[in-house]
Amino acid sequence: MARLPRLMLAEQAHHVIQRGNNHQAIVLSDADRLHYLEQLHDCAATHKVSIHAYVLMDNHLHLLATPKEDQGISQMMQAHGRRYVAWFNHKYDRSGTLWEGRFRAALIDSEHYLMACMRYIELNPVRAGICVNADDYRWSSCAHHLGRRSDPLVNDHALFWSLGNTPFERELAYRELLSLGLSEPERIQFHDATMKGRPLGSAVFLRQLAEKTLLPLEAKPRGRPRKVATSSPKIEPDPI
Repeated sequence: MARLPRLMLAEQAHHVIQRGNNHQAIVLSDADRLHYLEQLHDCAATHKVSIHAYVLMDNHLHLLATPKEDQGISQMMQAHGRRYVAWFNHKYDRSGTLWEGRFRAALIDSEHYLMACMRYIELNPVRAGICVNADDYRWSSCAHHLGRRSDPLVNDHALFWSLGNTPFERELAYRELLSLGLSEPERIQFHDATMKGRPLGSAVFLRQLAEKTLLPLEAKPRGRPRKVATSSPKIEPDPI
């Protein structure tokens, strides 16, 4: 299937994936990780993007973010990419791209998928076998959401705040959600939607989305449309 044109809308949550070229590392040390996130924080503030959850792995990044403007996430990722690659190449005496093409993104139906997307992102190190507890991984937003530290990169979504009236209630409720894990079909659903640029939401959400944009919400098959065979018209003999 062909990839959809990128669909990004202001005031809507998006799941974003950025990968290293040919699966290569985009960070090689804790100093790199810290610098990467500090620059991301600056670019998010500049381009008015709220980051609700993230995880920085050795060769890729996941974000859950909401822009104030339609192009906010694109502007943030482009600005961050240019700054970080220049810094990384200078530090390691290398040249060329660091990224596997453009970043991938999928618009998320917050009501039905946002909390599951947070779990998908923050459980990434557990699925990778790096740690047993997601909040033990230093380079994600999980410890922030479970009250172990305050993360300046994170701007909590209203749905996270709705988990409880106090920080303790929210942290307890989210810890219970994390303990549910994520099924393999759910994981595949998030991964495929984001890699293909396909919005993820309920039928009602997709109908409402279709009214806001002229972009297609489903990819068309590659190649020319298949010809439909038609039978030749029957020729009646002339009347005598």
